[in-house]
Amino acid sequence: MDLENDNGNMEEQIPNDEISLKELIEKGKEWYAYLLSQWKIIVLAGVIGAALGVTYSFIKKPIYTATLTFALEDEKGGGGGGLGSLASSFGIDLGGGGGSIFTGSNLTELFKSRTMVEQTLMTPVTVNGKVISLAEMYVQNNEWRDGWNKNPKFKNIQFLPDTKRKYFTRVHDSILGVIYQNLSKSSLAVAQKDKKIAIISMDVASNNELFSLYFCEALARQVGKFYVTTKSKKARMNMEILERQTDSIRAELNGAITGVAVANDNTFMLNPALNVRRTPSARRQVDVQANTAILTELVKQTELAKVTLRKETPLIQVIDRPILPLAKERFGKAKGLVMGGFLAGFLTVLFLIVRRLLKELAV
Repeated sequence: MDLENDNGNMEEQIPNDEISLKELIEKGKEWYAYLLSQWKIIVLAGVIGAALGVTYSFIKKPIYTATLTFALEDEKGGGGGGLGSLASSFGIDLGGGGGSIFTGSNLTELFKSRTMVEQTLMTPVTVNGKVISLAEMYVQNNEWRDGWNKNPKFKNIQFLPDTKRKYFTRVHDSILGVIYQNLSKSSLAVAQKDKKIAIISMDVASNNELFSLYFCEALARQVGKFYVTTKSKKARMNMEILERQTDSIRAELNGAITGVAVANDNTFMLNPALNVRRTPSARRQVDVQANTAILTELVKQTELAKVTLRKETPLIQVIDRPILPLAKERFGKAKGLVMGGFLAGFLTVLFLIVRRLLKELAV
């Protein structure tokens, strides 16, 4: 009997950690009543947040986006198989050009490379009747010089148009690095619309309409120039080698022709019995014939190399250029009102809940 009583007392002493639905509802009503009692604080915070959101919409500068799309036509010609044996004997390859190093995602990454962006930033543009670089325009747009004038290290820093990189100081590199990071992270977007279609779309966004326009067009020109030069580099080198060899052989042929004339003059009215005196003229005749044959073949190979270069030079066709006025995106007043009020109200409610929980734990 005593054992049964002890068991009953033990069951009564074991706490029940499970929360029933009824207790959960009661707890919810309690929190609701608490937050309702704090409605003045919540509403006041919402009003302040809405006012701050509207103020931010006035302060926030609109974002202008310049979009440029272009297509790539890369005509891959053979050109090396039927160009003759003479070019091969000289170690000249008239076939394939730059290969496929800039296709698909590789080409889009080229637009975002630091080298291309920095070279573009040195492009000259005319702003308010004055020729400056895009880097200087970016600095002026962000009002960095207001702070630089107080620092002797940055006070005399200038970004002149078309400045070569070898003339940059450590400070120049540091500033250009910051500009590159800002542009690559939030302002520059390059994408290929479809892997099956060689159409590239580039977007440049900034708070200055003219900077977006100028930088977008300048970057497209810079990358296009680098792309064409790189893709056709091998074919151009082969053509230049052939042209130099053609000029060299032509000079040798002219010298040999002159030598034949001189030798003939020296043997004019010569006794037919003295044939040994005619040897220089015969040698020069052989040189003329050999150089004539070589020059004929080289001229043919040079013309074929020019055709190969045209085949290996890709065509970049711009489809759509950015046109003023650019697409503008701004933080609207209604958006600032709603987002500011909601965010401030939510944070206030969260603060009130955390504060009460801390008070309950302290008790």
